[in-house]
Amino acid sequence: MGKIERTLGVIGGSGLYELGGLTDVDELETTTPFGKPSDAIIAGTLNNTRLLFLPRHGRGHGTPPHRINYRANVLALKMAGAEQILSVSAVGSMQNDIHPGDMVIVDQFIDRTRHRIDTFFEDDGVVAHVEFAEPVDEQLAEALAGAAEAAGAPVHRGGIYLCIEGPQFSTRAESLLYRSWGVSVIGMTNMPEARLAREAELPYATLAMATDYDCWHQAHDAVTVEAILEVMNANVSKAKKIIAELSNTVPDPTGRPATSALAGALITNPDSISQAAREKLRPLIGPYIH
Repeated sequence: MGKIERTLGVIGGSGLYELGGLTDVDELETTTPFGKPSDAIIAGTLNNTRLLFLPRHGRGHGTPPHRINYRANVLALKMAGAEQILSVSAVGSMQNDIHPGDMVIVDQFIDRTRHRIDTFFEDDGVVAHVEFAEPVDEQLAEALAGAAEAAGAPVHRGGIYLCIEGPQFSTRAESLLYRSWGVSVIGMTNMPEARLAREAELPYATLAMATDYDCWHQAHDAVTVEAILEVMNANVSKAKKIIAELSNTVPDPTGRPATSALAGALITNPDSISQAAREKLRPLIGPYIH
């Protein structure tokens, strides 16, 4: 086995780690200062890339999107050594030209969640304001798009992911409103995930996999659960091929904007940060406090 060159965290479904050629597979039970992640991390090596897989909803899909401990998931990956995060997410299409089965490498988000904790800096007496104008790392997204094309998947470069609270789907009026905003896909999981990845200084990109059209579409009511599941299963197969391709081309994150997101973002005087807060937040702010 060659030297490990990159370590990539992958958040998605529970079967993504079943990749041909994955070696040195290990299961990492972990906890964080913000609680336990959705499940154990499955670690393995492919093409000199260490892959850290975390099932977002837990194995068996037992945690709904609004109850996921997003902070623990992101921080668990960082503590396990992830340098960047790939989010693999099922979505509904909001555009005619994004067909069920298509992949979208989004580059923007609109956050319509309501009840989720969306920051690590909440109640410990430490305030940080990270820059988030460009929430997706362009370099990682470019490598992801190239991997999708190499895997033979239909892929759209760029697009807006609108994240709703769930677990219910949108009303038709909401769907039509979101469509008027020009969004590309709709889902329930990438916020606050992307926000927290930025606070954790981890470059982030999303592989959004369209399963069906949202309810704005005239054909929506004719879609069956069986048809959606068939597309979802095909999408998982595509995602595995894409991850395998990406393991060959994971870019070096050194110098990317996200990797120094907290530099200058911490507003609180370090001298006033309590010892308890220092210990709790050390995986995040360790380089900036002494």
